[in-house]
This record gives sequence, structure tokens and C-alpha cells, in this order.
Amino acid sequence: MSSTYNDWDKLDELSKDLERARVSLTEEFDAIDWYQQRISATKDPQLKRILEHNRDEEKEHAAMLMEWIRKHDPAQEKAFQEHD
Repeated sequence: MSSTYNDWDKLDELSKDLERARVSLTEEFDAIDWYQQRISATKDPQLKRILEHNRDEEKEHAAMLMEWIRKHDPAQEKAFQEHD
């Protein structure tokens, strides 16, 4: 795993898993954006429907990751509960 943290071997397993989930979440958001750009650019209705389907699957993946993060990071869950 390529981590943004320099001392990866010093992290406990939960911290490593949270890193994996957060990196994956950012990748899902990137994919959503890429699909949305392509949807906006295409004139072909059939291609637009396919891309919309793919984008929406990425949104589901992002939701699954966020739910996992919320269950494993109490401070993150608290932030979701208390934001305005």
C-alpha cells in the first residue's frame, strides 16, 4: 500500500485501515467527478445513460466507505452528528 504517511510500519492496523478507506474514498469521489464531466460532455443519449449508471455506482461505493469510516472512527461519527 502506498501511504501518504512516512512511518507506515509504525501504524496500528485500525489506522492503516482508516488510511486505506480514506484514500479509496477520495478515489471514488474522483471517479464520480470524471463520470460527471463525461456525462456533461456527451451528446449521445445511450452513452449518457451508461455513464450515469457508472457514476451512480461510484456514489454507492463512496457511501459504503463513508459508512465504514463512521463505524470505525468515533470522532468522524461525532462530526457527522454535530455538524450544522
